[in-house]
Amino acid sequence: MTLIAGLGNIGNTYHGTRHNAGFEVADALAEKLGISFGEGRGEYLEASGAFRGHAFVIIKPTTYMNRSGTAVGKALAVHRESAENCLVCYDDIHLPLGTLKFRTDGSAGGHNGVQDIIDRLGTRAFPRLRLGVGNDFPKGRQVDYVLSPFREDERISVDLAVEKAVNGILLFMHKGIRFAMNDFNKKNQTANTNK
Repeated sequence: MTLIAGLGNIGNTYHGTRHNAGFEVADALAEKLGISFGEGRGEYLEASGAFRGHAFVIIKPTTYMNRSGTAVGKALAVHRESAENCLVCYDDIHLPLGTLKFRTDGSAGGHNGVQDIIDRLGTRAFPRLRLGVGNDFPKGRQVDYVLSPFREDERISVDLAVEKAVNGILLFMHKGIRFAMNDFNKKNQTANTNK
């Protein structure tokens, strides 16, 4: 079974913000697969199903971003899965807007939600899908930037990136992280329509 965790902050206040890019991907993936979210057995929303014979569960933590590890750890325990079978999808200010990149593991790169997952699970060895949200902010304004909504002129690139992310996750579920990295990272580096 594969667990897919889309990171974000719960509540209407954060809807459409850069920090909720992971939630957008989780919602789009569930919609594509014709499933709906309900209450999980922990601090997360959950949608489950099967794709090409592979069982999966999509979760959206309800803990707020900085405590994402609590939700992901609980979901892995409930479903008796290990960290290497959990794909974490999240926003990344170190990638240009619309850029998508799979990774097998690594540091949190300054992302508090990912750092909490690393701390709670005690490992960096879990796959990730990073969604570039750009870094067009003055020094010291990172928090304001990631908690701000995407601008109207960015929305087309973001929507395209989310669509490509969904296709990348389906590839990951069917063929695994190495195949997704080799195929998807080369072909779909950016969804930015301005490039």
